Amino acid sequence: MRRRDFLSATLPFLAGAGALVAIGSAGPEKSPAQKGPAMPNADAADRLPDRIVKTDAEWKALLTPEQYTVTRKKGTERAFTGPNWDNHAKGTYVCVCCDLPLFSSDTKFESGTGWPSFWQPLAPNAVKTVEDRSFFSVRTEVMCRRCDAHLGHVFDDGPKPTGLRYCMNGTALKFVAAK
Repeated sequence: MRRRDFLSATLPFLAGAGALVAIGSAGPEKSPAQKGPAMPNADAADRLPDRIVKTDAEWKALLTPEQYTVTRKKGTERAFTGPNWDNHAKGTYVCVCCDLPLFSSDTKFESGTGWPSFWQPLAPNAVKTVEDRSFFSVRTEVMCRRCDAHLGHVFDDGPKPTGLRYCMNGTALKFVAAK
């Protein structure tokens, strides 16, 4: 069976089965696209967050099995099933692993994909991107800058002003409501 045929036959089954799908390892880090207006909290852009490094056992003790699979093993939740994809409240989305503020509800939009989507991160240094060559394609993986948690992927089919769609796993994000 050719790779393309295998992929076409396998992915719909995995997505429809409700299982988490591991997406493989990422390649070398590359710079994120910088488009659009200045980001909120741009003063934080000069400071890199303190790194958080834990063992697999420590992450497993801290996270639910689904959170661990998504954030530490580069999995993805099935569309329209994870938390936060249909949340319309005002607030901030933080990393479920380390509580680093990542995205604002002000940049969240309805992408129709079934995952929370944003047109830019809260601060330029909140996330980092790496090349992802899994599933016989090349995508741009988005990771938490502080703890290297897998968050999702960024695509160039988003709305203005950036044209980007940060398609995140709701399981990788914790919502903190505005006060």
